[in-house]
Amino acid sequence: MLRDGKMLKFISLMVGVFLLFTAQTYAAQFKHPELLATPADVEKHMGKWIVLDCRDAATTTDKKTGEVMKGYSDGHIPGAINLGGDCAKVLRTKEESVVFKDDKGNIDVVKYDKILGDTGISSDKTIVVYGDAPRITSATVGFWILEYLGQKDVRFLNGGVEAWEAAGKKLDTAETKLPPAKYKAHLIKNRIATTDEVLKVAKGEIKNVQIVDSRTPGEYAGTDMRAKRGGHIPTCDLNVSHVEIFDKKTGMIKSAEELEKLYGKLDKNKRTILYCQTGTRSTLNYLIFKAMGFKDVANYDDSWIIWGNREDTPIEK
Repeated sequence: MLRDGKMLKFISLMVGVFLLFTAQTYAAQFKHPELLATPADVEKHMGKWIVLDCRDAATTTDKKTGEVMKGYSDGHIPGAINLGGDCAKVLRTKEESVVFKDDKGNIDVVKYDKILGDTGISSDKTIVVYGDAPRITSATVGFWILEYLGQKDVRFLNGGVEAWEAAGKKLDTAETKLPPAKYKAHLIKNRIATTDEVLKVAKGEIKNVQIVDSRTPGEYAGTDMRAKRGGHIPTCDLNVSHVEIFDKKTGMIKSAEELEKLYGKLDKNKRTILYCQTGTRSTLNYLIFKAMGFKDVANYDDSWIIWGNREDTPIEK
């Protein structure tokens, strides 16, 4: 018989091996499995890849649920950096949760160059983003924005900090600071959808474009209103809540087979626009659609917080 301490270590090791095997097995079914990094991948490339912890800098308490959530300073992957806060907050405006724009309404690349460069990130590096299960979209917002800015290689640690610990790997509490770097954004414009574009799709002026709603069924139907008007964008092809595509306990993305059951009706060759309330939840779809092999995926950054509050945008209920 194993003593209690040894038994716990043995069980932890077996869980880690199982999670690693499972991740490698189902990731191999994705068109681009490399986007869903494993703890072993991160450990193998430690020092070569930049690991970005997209959680809050310190412990926070969820205002709605009262849940206490650990942050970067409570324990992170050794060598990981942090932007000084949640990626979804640091990399977007506080008012509407949309990307930063300059006085002319264009994406403020100068601001992004400074934020990322000051943190030690350069655009030619491989970046791995991660969060935890409750804040999985903080990491996927980071993933999408870096992709939009033209980062050479962006990946997502599947399962986040939970997967790292389940694999028996230790966390570090010492802050990692990289020397400042020169960041130069090269926007890949097809990775974002504007209200003007979506409006033309909704009116039938642009054809052969798919729209996917990542909100809850209540939001989609208009019974759960989070703007002046409720409902969904006309011509929307599919509504699947983002919580259906990952395990809420482990933060692991569901298997390619499970995702095909949800999204198999969609055409991977067509331009596909994703939206939710603030363009946050839809970034999780952006990640998995890229992994599944969709060729032209865009996040509608304005999303319902803009669409639902305007008077000139059509809606359906």
